[in-house]
Amino acid sequence: MQAPPGADVLVVDLDGTLLRSDLLWESFWEVLGHDWRSPAGVALALRDGRAALKRHLTERTSLEVETLPYDPAVLDRIARWRAAGGRTALVTASDERLARQVGAHLGCFDEIHGSDGQTNLKGPEKARFLRERFGAGFTYIGDSRADLAVWQEAGAAITANASAGVRAELAQRGIAAEHLAGAAAGPRDYLRALRPHQWLKNLLVFLPLLAGHQFAMATLLQALLAFLAFSAIASSVYVLNDLLDLQADRHHPRKRERPFAAGRIPIAHGAAMTAGLLAAGTLLSVLLGPVFFGVMVLYYVMTTLYSLALKRRIVLDICVLAGLYTIRIVAGGAATGVPLSVWLLAFSIFLFFSLAAIKRQAELVDMAQRRTLKSRGRGYVATDLPFIAQAAVAAGYVSVLVMALYVSSPDVTELYPRPDLLWGICLVLLYWITRVALLTHRGEMHDDPVVFAATDRTSQLCLLAVLLLVIGGTL
Repeated sequence: MQAPPGADVLVVDLDGTLLRSDLLWESFWEVLGHDWRSPAGVALALRDGRAALKRHLTERTSLEVETLPYDPAVLDRIARWRAAGGRTALVTASDERLARQVGAHLGCFDEIHGSDGQTNLKGPEKARFLRERFGAGFTYIGDSRADLAVWQEAGAAITANASAGVRAELAQRGIAAEHLAGAAAGPRDYLRALRPHQWLKNLLVFLPLLAGHQFAMATLLQALLAFLAFSAIASSVYVLNDLLDLQADRHHPRKRERPFAAGRIPIAHGAAMTAGLLAAGTLLSVLLGPVFFGVMVLYYVMTTLYSLALKRRIVLDICVLAGLYTIRIVAGGAATGVPLSVWLLAFSIFLFFSLAAIKRQAELVDMAQRRTLKSRGRGYVATDLPFIAQAAVAAGYVSVLVMALYVSSPDVTELYPRPDLLWGICLVLLYWITRVALLTHRGEMHDDPVVFAATDRTSQLCLLAVLLLVIGGTL
């Protein structure tokens, strides 16, 4: 590839161009994930301008630039430019210290410039800087409206991941540009960020009315509304958790493909998604009355604390996860007005503690297979595996014991004419829990045992058997 005449310098923007992310947002979420009090310091730094804010975050972050999602098309263009003898420069509005870390990792730039804590090198400021340093002969690769002023000064324009609006504005200004094709975010990416497969857990809100044999249409509608509210608020927290776990996810063989970690969705959109989903879920919660709304507030506080801090506390994280499963059942009772059975709550706590422990066990098995000694973003080490595996099996077996005690109690005869058939549920549960624990031990478990149960054929047959036994007991 020949460098265009008079344009031997290729100037490359970083955020949204070379990088399918934004270092300002990356730094913010990384700092927040380690210190929930950090927004106060961010607000103070912002008073001195965006450049000061970027320097403030850079000094408090430990971004691993090796794992960031770089754009392969831009990297290829840089490589071909250098192969033709051209010079390259990374010039970005991100803090220069972070930009130099990126440059040192990639090793493909002759010079690097960025915001210095006082001057925000963006828009007209960047255009002025480039004109003074390179004259009018440079070629510039950018992506946003802020780069229009730079393209106006450049000898040649290239866009990367630019929106249709930016391309149209370039054409209106009479600036001929080459457009590098980028992987634009689509509805599927945004839907995936909501983790709709996790909504299966929210079906637990129907359990109180099913266990209490309350099938009135009004009760079913209330449970459905509770399901929608839980799904919206849960997705809000999932998005928040993904933003806080960006670096940890990028080290995971499967989680690194999540939309935010992979750079398929702009991180800036994540905050808006979190707020919008939370608002929708809150509105639905208010419609179901103050008790249900109170339960949802408790759920949101617990999940947020989990995302910010509790997930790094050994054992406590498992207890919180078990509580978050169980609180869905409590919410179902609050939404429908169906009294909750002590048997149901006791069974749920032990079963979900077992599933939460299996989730951690699966992560530790994966660590052992990858020969990683310590989990990222968690408090566990590989040698904790035997203890967590034992806790998972023990809690699961206790849940079967609770079910057996319930079946043999006088309470069950009030709801089931043929309670003897319910003993079969204990046998199915005993088999399923043992099988799941064994598969996890072998490293064949999904990151989430609930998702595994929903997609595993044997688990589906076990669920069908339980349903048939319940129906048989009621006839």
